[in-house]
Amino acid sequence: MKKDRVMEKLKIYIAESWDEIRNKVTWSKFSELQGSAILVLVASTIFALVIGAIDWVFSTGLGWFYKEF
Repeated sequence: MKKDRVMEKLKIYIAESWDEIRNKVTWSKFSELQGSAILVLVASTIFALVIGAIDWVFSTGLGWFYKEF
């Protein structure tokens, strides 16, 4: 009996969740998702280039410093 109530509650939960996903959630348009993905790609590339440049400067600077001393 207790197992039946748990299963019934689970069925209700799944049904309500599915209803919320289908009817109450506002989904972004595909063009908005594309724009966001491109923005993330460009920002990640710029960030990687900046970090790479900082790494190169420190590597070169420390290499020179250790070679001198």
